Amino acid sequence: MAAIRYIVNDVGEAVSFYTTHLGFALEQQFGPAMAILTREDLTLWVAGPLASAYRAMPDGRQPAPGGWNRIVLEVRSDLAALVSALREKEVRFRNDIVEGPGGRQILCEDPSGNAIELFEAKQA
Repeated sequence: MAAIRYIVNDVGEAVSFYTTHLGFALEQQFGPAMAILTREDLTLWVAGPLASAYRAMPDGRQPAPGGWNRIVLEVRSDLAALVSALREKEVRFRNDIVEGPGGRQILCEDPSGNAIELFEAKQA
């Protein structure tokens, strides 16, 4: 099994965001420190300030949310409608929908600023 871990500022807030807006299910929560969420074959661990993953590195660097690495969630149809619905719920976006050779995509953020790519493949 493989999992992705995101550092978050607030585990409860992250759980609410991913389950309410992006179709994840809560599998297990370890108080305010960490939670395990699933969506189809993706497992996402969200780790808050009380988790061991949040501890400073030996050189003093502190793990923090955000950055440009991201999970990609495929949208099977009508990316624009999904984006519109998420914007009505005040989900933050880093950009507008862009189109490339493989399809269309947009980046939204969880409450801690971690990027999530919503991707709709080009129809053959």
